[in-house]
Amino acid sequence: MSRFKRMPVPYVIERLDDGRAIRIQWEEQGHVATYAARDLRLSCACAECEEEMSGRPLLDPAKVPDDVRALGVALVGQYAVRFAWSDGHGNGIYTFERLLETCPCGGCVAKRAGSGQR
Repeated sequence: MSRFKRMPVPYVIERLDDGRAIRIQWEEQGHVATYAARDLRLSCACAECEEEMSGRPLLDPAKVPDDVRALGVALVGQYAVRFAWSDGHGNGIYTFERLLETCPCGGCVAKRAGSGQR
C-alpha cells in the first residue's frame, strides 16, 4: 500500500453559461460540482489577491464585477487549473485538492457542516 495520498483529478471541466459557472465532474459517474465564476474569482490565492505569508486577503470583492466570467480554462500540470477571467486577472492556480475541499455540491457542503468545516 502506498503511503502517498491519491491526488484528486477531475474527469471533466467545462464552462457553463458563457463562463459564468464552471462544472467539474470529479468522477466518471457521480460527483459533479458547479462553481459560480465569481466565487472562484474571489477565492484566488495568487500573490496579487492574497498576502503570501499571512494569507490575508488583498483582493477587494467590490472591485470584482458581479458578472465576472471565466473566458478560458487551462490545466496546470496534473494538479491544478488556471482561469482567464473577464476582469483581466489570470494569475491564480486552483489546485484540484483545494477545489474539491471547497466543492459546493450538496453532499460536500453537508459533509463539511457535519465536521465543523465551512
